[in-house]
Amino acid sequence: MPIKCIGHRGGGMSAGFAENSLASIEHGLSLGVDGIEIDVWDCQGELLVFHDRRLGRVLSGNELLLELSPQALKARARKQGFELPTLQEVMTLIGDRAFLNIEIKGPNCAHLVAKTIEAQVIDAQRTYEQYVVSSFDHHQIQNLLTINERIPRGVLIEGVPLDIIASCKALKAHFLGAGLTYIRQHLIDDSHRIGTEFWVYTVNHLDDIRHLDAMGVDAVFTDLPQLMMNPELAEVV
Repeated sequence: MPIKCIGHRGGGMSAGFAENSLASIEHGLSLGVDGIEIDVWDCQGELLVFHDRRLGRVLSGNELLLELSPQALKARARKQGFELPTLQEVMTLIGDRAFLNIEIKGPNCAHLVAKTIEAQVIDAQRTYEQYVVSSFDHHQIQNLLTINERIPRGVLIEGVPLDIIASCKALKAHFLGAGLTYIRQHLIDDSHRIGTEFWVYTVNHLDDIRHLDAMGVDAVFTDLPQLMMNPELAEVV
């Protein structure tokens, strides 16, 4: 099966769109990506799509994200020329055009993420397979397993923990996600042995993509989805 292309934080940053914005996601979708990756925080009961715990890089300011209300954060984003979306808005935009990888960033998100997915499956007649929830916080992935085992789960790691395959097995992970620096063939093989896919972040060079494909990697997160979707037209970076 061909390696899957996942638009990292929407996939439109290289085209000048704000990461995790609806415009970034629409750009990734227009390229024909297999999946879209976003980040979520539970901000006063609303799941906002944003990456950083502190403002200053994407949104102006230096406050912690969770110190401000959703309304204040959205207003600040509009002043900077983009919309700060909710998870529901992202789901509506994507529809069935790609699968959605929801990375939990903030604390205590698992329950609300699960309920949002469940509502989408029922109300919009989606399937659980159209979504996968991942995190570096494996406790939240464990919570998600307890809440609704039907929602696919991804286990993200930095480095190469000794017991990661056992953790993936215990969490019944759909995928194990590792950084490009720490890719080892035995990790890929061991993941496949227990029925877990192996995804790699963040891959922005065509030669790396080809190398990972040859190693048997199942998917890559990329800021430059055009490298995979139109490699003959892509600018070498």
